[in-house]
Amino acid sequence: MKELITPKDTNLVHLLHGKGDDISLPMPFEKDIFLFATYVAGTNYIEGIDELAPHLSIGDKLTFFREPENTYDKRAIVIKNSDGVKLGYVPKKDNLIFSRLMDAGKLLFGKIDAKEWQGNWLKLDIKIYLHE
Repeated sequence: MKELITPKDTNLVHLLHGKGDDISLPMPFEKDIFLFATYVAGTNYIEGIDELAPHLSIGDKLTFFREPENTYDKRAIVIKNSDGVKLGYVPKKDNLIFSRLMDAGKLLFGKIDAKEWQGNWLKLDIKIYLHE
């Protein structure tokens, strides 16, 4: 009778109880997909951009946030650095598809690709990625 109660293969039981060290599970598929190259619009309107610029580097990850209440652009996407400091926006001419993706729950982010002062404007070239 004991043979019916005690399973011979306990791997599933060990896995469920956190003891499945000898079992390897496949990781979920994750990938960052390059979508588009553009620039950060509006950096010349950011207070303190002169002090912030030296702390921005090529390859820095940028976070995107939708701003549908924006009076100038209902598809506005705010761009912030890793410290949460606003750098500007995805240009209005480029944000139609990206705002729709974000509204559908997709995670978009950017990376700084180039940085150059052009007069009093800090031009930040960025690449936009979809995290899937």
